[in-house]
Amino acid sequence: MIPPTEITLRRPDDWHCHLRDGAMMASVAPFTARRFARAIIMPNLLPVQATPISARQYRGRILDALPEGAQFTPLMTCYLTDRTDPDDVARGFEEGVFTAVKFYPADATTNSADGVTDIRKVYPVLERMQKIGMPLLIHGEVVGDVDIFDREAVFIDRVFTPLLGDFPGLKTVFEHITTSEAVDFVRASSGRVGATITAHHLMINRNAMFEGGIRPHRYCLPVAKREAHRRAVRAAAVSGEPCFFLGTDSAPHEITAKVSARGCAGIFTAPAALELYVQVFDEENALDRLEAFASLNGAAFYGLPVNEGALRLVRQEWTVPEKVEVAGTSGLHPFMAGRNLGWRLADG
Repeated sequence: MIPPTEITLRRPDDWHCHLRDGAMMASVAPFTARRFARAIIMPNLLPVQATPISARQYRGRILDALPEGAQFTPLMTCYLTDRTDPDDVARGFEEGVFTAVKFYPADATTNSADGVTDIRKVYPVLERMQKIGMPLLIHGEVVGDVDIFDREAVFIDRVFTPLLGDFPGLKTVFEHITTSEAVDFVRASSGRVGATITAHHLMINRNAMFEGGIRPHRYCLPVAKREAHRRAVRAAAVSGEPCFFLGTDSAPHEITAKVSARGCAGIFTAPAALELYVQVFDEENALDRLEAFASLNGAAFYGLPVNEGALRLVRQEWTVPEKVEVAGTSGLHPFMAGRNLGWRLADG
């Protein structure tokens, strides 16, 4: 069988994305808007985006940062804290400001100091969300003295499984899954749980952080796991199963924040986000299942219409830029910087 030289997809969505703010957002948002029709925008700015007013203002800044004529819709999320008011959450959802609520365990990742310290403290919010059909997006890691490579699996047992028992009607997304345990858990949840999968977790295992020395640009949270886990997540992504869908977790940090004594967690994939997924699906002989993963499954899970229009990619080698400039900073180092990819957008 002759491999295809081009593919056409219904316009895809990114169901987990960090755009930051200010000059950083002005540099990174165009990459996402070029490849995706919609994106779930993470709320872990400083200060966190935890009210309808702040989310509405942030959405306005995102739209102002887009290139003229860009057809892109940012879908805003509410940062869940121990103090979150259920009425605020419900009002933001009913007004179309919030698409979902984001649950970060306190101190689990970037800008999560205001996260939830005990899931039981936010049960009143979750009860209201269950009633109105609002999704909860979960950073699924415990914190504390649990080994960093086990935190996702332990979270399933300690937090996620009891949560589903207490809230059988709550729609949840297990964000950026990295383990075979997470794959099995999502599959066993009978459509109640969806999962986003990043391109970088499909492409690297934990050894990538230590190849020839410490590689800070390959450090993210949750960290990449053993090769067996990467293979399990990769098989889930290309399976065509509706519970798995695209979420880049593209997380830009300027170079000096990554290359430091306490380097920030996050991998910046936006400049080649869609092309990375295409390469993975091509390698797995699963290009016929890419559209479901990228364009259909997430929309169905969120109860949103699929996008109009199409996006074409061609089998053509190109090089990921070594650096993305950001005014007033040391710039950004993209994932796969300086390396060749075999697929590119047809218009660029």
